[in-house]
Amino acid sequence: MNLSAIKVYLSPRMIAVMMLGVASGLPLALTTSTLSTWMMKSGVNKATIGALALVGLSYSFKFLWAPLVDQMRLPFLGAIFGRRRSWTLFSQVMLALSIFMMGKCDPHESVSLLSILAVCVAFWSATSDIVIDAFRIELLERSSYAAGSAVFVSGYRIGMVISGAGALFLASAFTWEVAYTVMSLCVGIGIVTVLFCPEPSSESLRLKTKRPFLEHLDHMVVQPLADFIKTKPQWLLILAFIILYKLGDAFLGNMLHPFYVEMGFSLEEIASVTKVFGLVATLLGGFVGGALVFRMGMMRSLLVCGILQILSNLVFIVFTYSGHSVPMLMAAISAENFTTGMGSVAFVAYLSSLCSINFTASQYAILSALATTGRTFFASSAGMLAEHASWSVFFLASGIIALPGIFALLWLMRKDRLHEHAVLGTAQSTTN
Repeated sequence: MNLSAIKVYLSPRMIAVMMLGVASGLPLALTTSTLSTWMMKSGVNKATIGALALVGLSYSFKFLWAPLVDQMRLPFLGAIFGRRRSWTLFSQVMLALSIFMMGKCDPHESVSLLSILAVCVAFWSATSDIVIDAFRIELLERSSYAAGSAVFVSGYRIGMVISGAGALFLASAFTWEVAYTVMSLCVGIGIVTVLFCPEPSSESLRLKTKRPFLEHLDHMVVQPLADFIKTKPQWLLILAFIILYKLGDAFLGNMLHPFYVEMGFSLEEIASVTKVFGLVATLLGGFVGGALVFRMGMMRSLLVCGILQILSNLVFIVFTYSGHSVPMLMAAISAENFTTGMGSVAFVAYLSSLCSINFTASQYAILSALATTGRTFFASSAGMLAEHASWSVFFLASGIIALPGIFALLWLMRKDRLHEHAVLGTAQSTTN
């Protein structure tokens, strides 16, 4: 890497993009894994903990209010800071307040209030993501987009570690109130970054097409869906596969932290192994998944990754009989995170390949929202099974639940082969 390439990553705007990534990744664990650990430690039943997966619906449906955030200038704040900066500051402040108020709750005594505040955190986090995504794109030159994406993702991962491992270490050393209070202060990373960033030029903002909300909805949802149905003969089977493929993964992941707590692991052990060690395994899995897609092609890679994800779920059955064992925790987490990283890369590549050139962003937003919404709804029932069955039965069920996704994939591969043979036969008959 030459000196000029290194300088790209050290520019003030690139550093700002990394900090925005940290701000974007920070809230996620506070409404998922960290929150479920807190609730399990506080004696909340597993069914309630599992149902909190529904909090994540804000991230799935954020495209519905994205036009408002994209086009509306906030009164007063907009005049002072500009459209992008005012929306970012407003959403970050509301996010910090929501996180702070979560820390004031006792999960055992006020689980309903805590759940409502978690929904608020997810909503303001999703809203912040909308404007941060636009802000970071407009902040950089087109030639810096690739480097900017890498830096942003790195910052996002750092933010997740702060609110995951960092919050658990703080809760262990002090209290959960202190942990969430410190996390609310960490939101200041995004606020300070925005205050030191310039507002994107008015010219770049004028390039945004102004549409009424219903017309925007038609352009963002109706037309892309119509194009997808028209151009994909197996569209119904494809949508079924998209919903089913990661169900087992989501079902398992929703209850892993309560499982660790029940197995007697301390907050320090959970933080160090699942958040730090597991992150390395996820990144390595992502690299391997990308190489697999390159070597084997899209569909075969999805099949291999899907089978490996099922096998990694079943590793936890062995875990249930090993008792409190840090080496077993490391092995199970490594297997689960590694295969999840592989499967996620292959799945994202598949979703990207489905998008028409005319509706790339819109179709990807809809397909990814469909995938996450299906997983969120289904994963919310994981707590009920964990409440009424043993952990070994739960982990076996998580593997079985993943099978329909594999069957849908095999059916889709068969349909594709039949379609290819039909096209090839037609071409040969035309040639003859």
